[in-house]
Amino acid sequence: MANPIKRCAIINDFSGFGRCSLSVSLPIISAMGIQCCTVPTAILSNHTGYSSYFFESFTDKMQSYIKEWQKLELDFDLISTGFLGCSEQFDIVKSFINDFKQSKTIIVVDPVMADNGKIYSTYTDEMCSKMKDLISVADVITPNITEACILSGEKYDGEEISFEKAKSLCQKLNNNKKTSVVITGIINSEDICSFVYDKYSDSFFKVCTPRVKKAYPGTGDLFTSVICASLLNQSELKEAVSLASKFIYDAASYSINFDTDINDGLIYEPFLKTLIN
Repeated sequence: MANPIKRCAIINDFSGFGRCSLSVSLPIISAMGIQCCTVPTAILSNHTGYSSYFFESFTDKMQSYIKEWQKLELDFDLISTGFLGCSEQFDIVKSFINDFKQSKTIIVVDPVMADNGKIYSTYTDEMCSKMKDLISVADVITPNITEACILSGEKYDGEEISFEKAKSLCQKLNNNKKTSVVITGIINSEDICSFVYDKYSDSFFKVCTPRVKKAYPGTGDLFTSVICASLLNQSELKEAVSLASKFIYDAASYSINFDTDINDGLIYEPFLKTLIN
């Protein structure tokens, strides 16, 4: 009998504490009825927003790790990539996609490389170039505004951009309509919005929720995880973005009621049940 559970591979870093990356992808994707298989790019005691942390790159071990999956002849319905820590990891990920991608496989790339108008200090020009190459093989990409501007070569003018500019960014990033583009974090009055080009329907749309005026790390990982599982559950992209946006809003509007360290991330656990079915 065929495997009744769809399977996705998530390539990202793992932080033992602080709600982000693989530590949030596992519970979210599992709650939504999908088997989540993880490939760590780095191991951290807690994410780098804290003043101190343990960090161990997994670059030298990734190929041996992946080779065991090849021996098992695994196949995946979706492959998603997040934080990549060095140029070599881009080459490993590209090979992974080439080796495991089948006609059914959806490729999702979250180009974790910049925020608030600045490229991360760990990113080199070579890595930026390789990210542009990586998004060219994606079915869906989920950049924030800064990342969308960098990848399209546009000037960053802040997060309060017009939907006309967002549409222009989508058009420059959609790889001749072969890639769906979800630009996140657009501030519009009292709302925060995602502007989307959907390659499946060849259409543009926006999804907005009320803005919670407190920023939490790991929100992008939560968002992309819901998108991935939704697509495997046969949701249209608009439905997937709407579900992810509502999930983030519910968790954010709940989290601001508590005096927790913002680095701990969104208190999303009470809302996992809303993703089931």
